[in-house]
Amino acid sequence: MPLPEAADIAAAPTSSRPADEFGAYVAEHGTPDIVEVLLPDTHGVLRGKWIPGTAGGKIWGDGVAIPLSIFGLDIWGREVEETGIHIETGDRDGMCRPVAGTLKPVPWSPRPAAQVMISMYEPDGRGGERPWDLDPRHKLAAQVARLAALGLYPCVAFELEFYLMKPAPGPGGVPEPVFPASTSGPARQNMYAMSDLDAHAGLLHEVREAARIQGLPADTVISEAAPGQFEVNLYHRNDPMAAADDAILLRRLIDGVARKHGLRASFMAKPFLEFAGSGMHVHVSLADSGGANAFAKGEAGERLLRNAAAGMLATMADTCVFYVPSYNGFRRLVPGSYAPTSISWGYDNRAVAVRVPNGPPKARRLEHRIAGADAHPHLVLAGILAGMIEGIERGLEPPTPLTGNAYEQEAPLLSYDMGEAVRRFAASDFVGRAFGAQYRRVFAIMKETELAAFERRINPLEYETYL
Repeated sequence: MPLPEAADIAAAPTSSRPADEFGAYVAEHGTPDIVEVLLPDTHGVLRGKWIPGTAGGKIWGDGVAIPLSIFGLDIWGREVEETGIHIETGDRDGMCRPVAGTLKPVPWSPRPAAQVMISMYEPDGRGGERPWDLDPRHKLAAQVARLAALGLYPCVAFELEFYLMKPAPGPGGVPEPVFPASTSGPARQNMYAMSDLDAHAGLLHEVREAARIQGLPADTVISEAAPGQFEVNLYHRNDPMAAADDAILLRRLIDGVARKHGLRASFMAKPFLEFAGSGMHVHVSLADSGGANAFAKGEAGERLLRNAAAGMLATMADTCVFYVPSYNGFRRLVPGSYAPTSISWGYDNRAVAVRVPNGPPKARRLEHRIAGADAHPHLVLAGILAGMIEGIERGLEPPTPLTGNAYEQEAPLLSYDMGEAVRRFAASDFVGRAFGAQYRRVFAIMKETELAAFERRINPLEYETYL
């Protein structure tokens, strides 16, 4: 992660640029065939519409009407009626507005296309609009605003791991892994292998070029801890909203380029039991109003860092389902896997949940290592920032930092069970205070429904054992 040095951000930059944004795009790139409007739902799944390029300017004027209930869909895109926000309400439309800075070309598209992220608003009853409470983007904006009220401004960078896969052979089939064969014999761990990068150099260079075209601040590309697994790091952003947008759009970019090459990019948290899972690590520092790293201000900065770390740890169990939102994701939290299994912190220790990386004072930061690659970046960052605020406002002190192998040391364990994590979230006073009772209720209902769907399926091992 590059060194954070400034924090020239707005508290909650959710509105679009002036109405001529689309005109400026057309002047530079020409009129696209379509404009893809992208709305990340509760699970981080992109939903939206294709709008003809000739009508693209209306997005900045009229907005885009989409049902408010899109945030009551499960991970498969089905209505979760128990949320009470579907037909019971008349299934009302919300109005979606474009997010500043996200209108970009789609270089992997077979026809000229543009894309823009949007966020949801609802009528406020007085002829205006207000943020729709169930849009995760607004949950993050609220935490950024809370920190700004304390005179603190997050500087954020995401790291994203993924696997390259061959497409599934047919309906119901399972995608096959693409294991670059840098040596003979079976697929094996080959950490940081240049030969694995070389094996997919064409695809990875196209990812880098697409990121350049779209203005995504892509940094290092590495071959990760398993064959066929890669990681793309993003540079830090002084705008935390843009940092979360970057992570959403990078996933789409990687998958789009992979499809163009006849492959699939998998952000599944644990696609193979025998190999490492894919994570989403988040680096966060806090700057003061002058742009200086507040964590680097001597004894006061170290105390602020400790308070922030303590808050992240104290709230981690309550918000775990933000970071590990899927049934599969809990398979990633296993000892020895470089995915944390305990509520712990430490200095330059990759076995803990919250790490203080080495580096010069101006780069002083906390690295949150729990989230899977399938998590919603806006909710992950919202949970992290809310925890930091809790620790700072209450002056919390963290436990003794762990050194060495954290998997073999005493520390409270993260949940290994999705049901337990959802129940903890649903009962949490902290979640209610930080994110609102309505969001706590609806999110918990959707995750309970998702868990029930998995628990109603018979595992193939059961057939192998008992049939």
